[in-house]
Amino acid sequence: MINYLLHRAFFLLVSFIAALLVIFILLRLLPGDPANALLPSDATAEQIMEARAKVGSDQSLGRQFVQWFARVTHGDFGTSLVSGIPVGPEVASRLRITVPLTILSFLISLVAASAIGFIAAYKNGTWYAAVLTVFSQTVIAIPAFWVGIIFVWLFALRLNILPSGGWPNGGWSNFGKAVEALILPLITIVFVMTASLSRYIRSSVLNILDSGYIRTSRSLGFSQGRSFLLHGIRNAYVPVVSILGIELSSTLLGAVVVENIFSLPGLGSMLTKAIAQHDYPAIQGILLTTTFLVLVIGFFADVLQRILDPRLRNQNQRGG
Repeated sequence: MINYLLHRAFFLLVSFIAALLVIFILLRLLPGDPANALLPSDATAEQIMEARAKVGSDQSLGRQFVQWFARVTHGDFGTSLVSGIPVGPEVASRLRITVPLTILSFLISLVAASAIGFIAAYKNGTWYAAVLTVFSQTVIAIPAFWVGIIFVWLFALRLNILPSGGWPNGGWSNFGKAVEALILPLITIVFVMTASLSRYIRSSVLNILDSGYIRTSRSLGFSQGRSFLLHGIRNAYVPVVSILGIELSSTLLGAVVVENIFSLPGLGSMLTKAIAQHDYPAIQGILLTTTFLVLVIGFFADVLQRILDPRLRNQNQRGG
């Protein structure tokens, strides 16, 4: 297991460095120059040269990447070209909204999806299991931003029981208002993620219920429910764990999108503003942060899968 952890950690490091390179190159392939964020529309040639020297875009791409990589390894994401504020502390501040929204949404989605998936599989063939399956299939086809708009219309405009968006002055220090502002975004993400995740749980549970060891347990006199609790529930979640990593990553990225709908000052609004203003340091900092979080989520999902499934650990030991 230790060898696997070292191997996986090395792969995580290599993936992160590769992500750095990809983010850097893709941003430089976009039309325009980072210096444009500092220039007026009637800028002179001298002003353009000064601005390019200030942001470093007059240097070769290789030198720009090396300098950026060196700063990132020291925790310096650069300074916003527009606001002049360091990107790192600003990203950390925005994460105080994005991370709680992501984690709460994912945990609630996991609980709801587990209930729906288990019922749809355990009672397969009944009318309410069919309703749950149709519900999951239908909701998956609806984009998250449409769900958000519908919930704003229903709960904020029609029923007037929740705010349509925004963030309270003082942020988390005004805890009650902050929680109230997160309810609709939370419900929006949970609604979409639950539908997606319940499909995988249902499929996994159906496979376990049809397995040989469950039939053997039934033949020994155990009920189907007790057989599944004793021998099936852990095996049912082994293939789902890898999907959970993907779903948690999707929840993080979905939260970034949903934040824009509800005007939350998280990473989503920061990224949208940075793109509109061609603020390259801010864009790089946000993409780098989200990419790193996705890679770390994948790392822990793989480790958890091997903890739950002894066969994977034994295979790893034989391979080592």
